Amino acid sequence: MSIKSDIELDVTTPHRNGDAAAMFRTIGGSDDEQLQRLGKRPLLSRGFGFMSILGFSCSALLSWEGILVTSISGLLNGGPAGVVWGFLINWVGFVSVYTALGEMASMAPTAGGQYHWVAMMAPESCATFLAYMTAWMTTLAWQALAVSVGYIIATMLQGIIVLTNPTYVPENWHTVLLIWLATLFAVMVNSTTSRAIAKFEGAILVLHLAGFFGVLVPMVYFAHHKDPAEVFTTFLNAGGWSTDGLSFVVGMPAIAGSLLGADCAVHMSEEIQSAAIVVPRALLFTILINGTLAFAMAIALMFCLSDLDGALGAAETMFYPFLQIFYTSVGSITGACVMACVVFVMAVASSVGVYASASRMLWSFSRDRGLPFDRYLVKLTKNALPVNAILTTLAITVLLSLIVLGSAIALNALLSLAIVALFSSYLLVCSLLLWRRVTGAFQPYSPSEVLSPGNLMWGPWKLPETLGVFNNVVACLYSIFLLFWSFWPQTTPTTPENANWSILVWGVVVIFSIVWYIVRARSYFKGPIKEV
Repeated sequence: MSIKSDIELDVTTPHRNGDAAAMFRTIGGSDDEQLQRLGKRPLLSRGFGFMSILGFSCSALLSWEGILVTSISGLLNGGPAGVVWGFLINWVGFVSVYTALGEMASMAPTAGGQYHWVAMMAPESCATFLAYMTAWMTTLAWQALAVSVGYIIATMLQGIIVLTNPTYVPENWHTVLLIWLATLFAVMVNSTTSRAIAKFEGAILVLHLAGFFGVLVPMVYFAHHKDPAEVFTTFLNAGGWSTDGLSFVVGMPAIAGSLLGADCAVHMSEEIQSAAIVVPRALLFTILINGTLAFAMAIALMFCLSDLDGALGAAETMFYPFLQIFYTSVGSITGACVMACVVFVMAVASSVGVYASASRMLWSFSRDRGLPFDRYLVKLTKNALPVNAILTTLAITVLLSLIVLGSAIALNALLSLAIVALFSSYLLVCSLLLWRRVTGAFQPYSPSEVLSPGNLMWGPWKLPETLGVFNNVVACLYSIFLLFWSFWPQTTPTTPENANWSILVWGVVVIFSIVWYIVRARSYFKGPIKEV
């Protein structure tokens, strides 16, 4: 395989993104010049425009499909009303967080994302250490998401098989093999070219929107509908918590999982045309479009939930209650399977975007010499793809999937771990942005200036100051709220079988990162390296 040297510089691509590209040119500076202002060499091919990266983000976010999967925790802790109102609260919080991320992505559109922003905005005395910790958290989160998506795909297929053949008994080793199969598909697509992935994601956007109506319409049309009061005012406490309110907030982080992943566009920034404009737009359009679809699906699902006990019981046999809801809604196994297969195909498609983002984050951290074997991980193919980072993500998924052989509950905790790790990085960057904002550290946008910790300036996309400060505060408060409740188990009393192990894994990674930084990493990791 032809490998591009990690010291090669000259990769430039013409803008083909229509209005967005024209707008960026009028503001000043090409994508490559923007990257060089940040001290980075343009090595990756820019094959994504606005529509393709929107499809990429929408498929990775998998919102209306995701609420079908994550609704079980909301039903156990919160009931129908908990799912509806919990999703709405989470949606508002995510809009706030992604808006703040969009401002930072416009300021510094790099694949490193959060840790690059931390290095720019943190106090000089601790900037390198905080950037290192943020990079580890973000890398961990995307690797956990990669395994989680594979697990969802595998168990969803097993659930569909159970729906069609009730005598089938899902075995853990079946799940592992299916995870590997789903992973191989994602790796194969990611090993093509940036432009091929962009075309694939553009087609997935159409399927994502069409599939929504293909599932929603028959479910709503054929199902017996519950009374609105049952949907909007019925709270349940099946987790055994002391109050319904406590049960409701315990179930909220799982529902938030259906909104996780839109920031994948950030880690693809160096492969996007007109990134300083397109990335923040893609973030907002993704969370608004997908949030609307998911909210509509959540309400429809709760109205069609005629047999709550049966749906909860289906989680034991078919993994996901929505399979039983589909069946009771349309009254046909064939019809329910067709609807479920639409969701399954979208889940498989989402793995492509998740693996792309996970590998780019791994590549970016290695480029700044933050990971072991960084010289191996930063290698690019002749098509400007980080194939070694992609294969490393494959290896990590294969190894972590073996956890299923011991305990599927432990692997389920990876989704909570992804939420905790991502929101740890979100909280830090949003807090630093708020601090720098209120102290007047940012200068107006200038395309000719070099960005540095001592010379911060806005990108071409930002909120007006009063609204921006308010949004920053909301983003920080929501991140703290979600972080706190993400560590809680779903039921009480808590046993080793039903415990939320994400706090243990997160704590081990944090402690290891701190120790490794003190012992070794501080001698070679100096934050984002200035390459130009």
